[in-house]
Amino acid sequence: MSAIPPIPLSTLPEQALGVRTHCPYCAFQCGILMGEDLGGDMPRVSGDPHFPVNNGQLCIKGWSSAALLQHPQRVTTPQLRDEQGSWRDATWGEALDFVASKMIALRDQYGADVNGVFGSGALTNEKAYLLGKFARVALSTANIDYNGRFCMSSAGAAQTRAFGLDRGLPSPAADGEHAEGVMLVGANTADTLPPMMQWFDRQKAAGGRLIVADPRRSSTARVANLFLQVTPGTDLALANGLLYVAIEERLTDEQYITGRTTGFDAVRAIALQYHPARVERLTGIPEAQLRQAVRWLATAHSSMVLTGRGTEQHSKGVDSVHAWINLMLALGKVGKPNSGYGTLTGQGNGQGGREHGQKADQLPGYRLIEVDAHRAAVAQVWGVDPSALPRKGKSACELLDSLGPGGIRSLFVMGSNVAVAAPHLSRLEPKLKALDLLVVCDAFHNETSAHAHVFLPVFQWAEEDGTMTNLEGRVIRRRIVARPPTGPRSDLEVFHELATRLGCGEKFAFRTAESAFNELRRATAGAPADYSGITYAKIEHQDGVFWPCPSEEHTGSPRMFTERFAHADGRAKFFAVEHRAAGEEPDAEFPLLFTTGRYKEHYNSGAQTRTVGRLVNAQPVPRLEIHPRLARRHRVVTGSRVTIESRRAKVEFVAEVTPDIRPDTLFAPFHWGGRSAANLLTSAALDPVSRMPEFKLAAVRIAKVKT
Repeated sequence: MSAIPPIPLSTLPEQALGVRTHCPYCAFQCGILMGEDLGGDMPRVSGDPHFPVNNGQLCIKGWSSAALLQHPQRVTTPQLRDEQGSWRDATWGEALDFVASKMIALRDQYGADVNGVFGSGALTNEKAYLLGKFARVALSTANIDYNGRFCMSSAGAAQTRAFGLDRGLPSPAADGEHAEGVMLVGANTADTLPPMMQWFDRQKAAGGRLIVADPRRSSTARVANLFLQVTPGTDLALANGLLYVAIEERLTDEQYITGRTTGFDAVRAIALQYHPARVERLTGIPEAQLRQAVRWLATAHSSMVLTGRGTEQHSKGVDSVHAWINLMLALGKVGKPNSGYGTLTGQGNGQGGREHGQKADQLPGYRLIEVDAHRAAVAQVWGVDPSALPRKGKSACELLDSLGPGGIRSLFVMGSNVAVAAPHLSRLEPKLKALDLLVVCDAFHNETSAHAHVFLPVFQWAEEDGTMTNLEGRVIRRRIVARPPTGPRSDLEVFHELATRLGCGEKFAFRTAESAFNELRRATAGAPADYSGITYAKIEHQDGVFWPCPSEEHTGSPRMFTERFAHADGRAKFFAVEHRAAGEEPDAEFPLLFTTGRYKEHYNSGAQTRTVGRLVNAQPVPRLEIHPRLARRHRVVTGSRVTIESRRAKVEFVAEVTPDIRPDTLFAPFHWGGRSAANLLTSAALDPVSRMPEFKLAAVRIAKVKT
């Protein structure tokens, strides 16, 4: 389904034209206009027809975003657990004193790394930057990571290794309109990035072809020219099989391979082991469709492959992305106009959130914490000795797995709902309960704060200023468009107050988001993700600035790799990769594949969208998609309550019988917590490079059916 059509600016009442800002949800970061509603007290939201990414289009979440403001469930007072385990209101001074004193006491008794920090791809660049600085300077802990590890880390790792740099899309999203061939792999953009579909609608209208590879005939797949209903966990084999056909049919660009890449011989040798007959057995895709897909990509003047979480959230996610990059490099498409490879980043600031120091192994600007020169550059900006900075810490899953006695005893969570978003949730809940200190900074209670000792209420998206970096690498402004209620504070103030109590408040004394951004600019100068030439004024003037932007005279870099790649020799690197088994494969005991995804009405862990009546009414419960053939075998009808069991847990879902899912596969969304949490079923098998969990494949069985 395409996004809601744009409203012409001329038809909007004057009061609605308000302030230009951006949607709080996905990484498309649609431009919105917020103004005073006629006869009401809630800001009016409309699509910004002048923002070139969404052109006035919004999805149902964007149209409903103002419902989060002045919400009756909003927490406005700091809260502490009393001795009976109930929440009681506290003053800010009392709550912050409690948090700081516990952190200090635990650090003094067990060492600095006993304090853990967990961030979010929803934080502004300024907050992501300061959270990393807070962990390493105020707490001196190595143990900081964030929920982006669950989302974009596999594509980020593969792009860095292949191209020398990770930017989700190497060119503006609008370039998709001009690509003669587009292939979406494991990406359901019609539900997850609905306004992006306008570019594919225009691409098809101009005679282009859209290919979709997915285990489900999703809303996106239904509008494709060619749908490849791939077996979950076999995307790597599919890409290698397409490369086999390209080599066999002499569709590769040998001049490009020789002039702009290294390492193709090893990739060629492996690809030639993936005969279409073998690939058909692995993936379920007929040979005729394999040949059709690669011919469309290869013979088009311009073509691109875009992957999503369906490809990346596997224990071989990095290798799977490499296989798609290999294909597009071999076809000579990367760096060409309206062509190449990209990844569809999920979270609102998923791109910026992974650039500025929330990851366990990174410092701002994609600098690496284990590289001495990188440590020295950032330490100079922070005014600390490089030796005082901790080294690499634990990745997200490993950090959460180490919670409790003998490991991390204190966890500071900002903007993330780990009790829904993490894999193998039945293992995580007792670990959260075992913490000496769990602090949650958010606007609403969620499944994670149910186990917290302290809740710190902070501003929401429309109540704060700052920058975000969308999936194109476009740095944009989030503006203050609503007055917060009395009580909550800004995250910048929380950092400053806690740092003051921890003895380094002067290093966090930022009065405005812009002042924090200016320090971020200095910290990224000369780094791969160089923001040093980006200013708030330039963002305003240009409708966002694409990084890298190394000087104030530079206008930004909307298109990457047109002349050279970011490796020292300027060439892209092929990586030879082979299909291998998932972390968990179906067997006689657990014979079915289970995969997860999203609804267009909800977002990630649902902490925000499950508070909005319009969205809850549209999708009140998670529904299990099951093929009619499998449903008949187990006497399941639409509306049956079906209990699914993996090796880790059981979850009951309401069934939806549909031919859109593969007969060997079950699907459910992951937006719900508690006993409806899909991630109770998933495993914590990790990719060896990115440390991405295997959300998209678990072996399950149907344990019980109630009609």
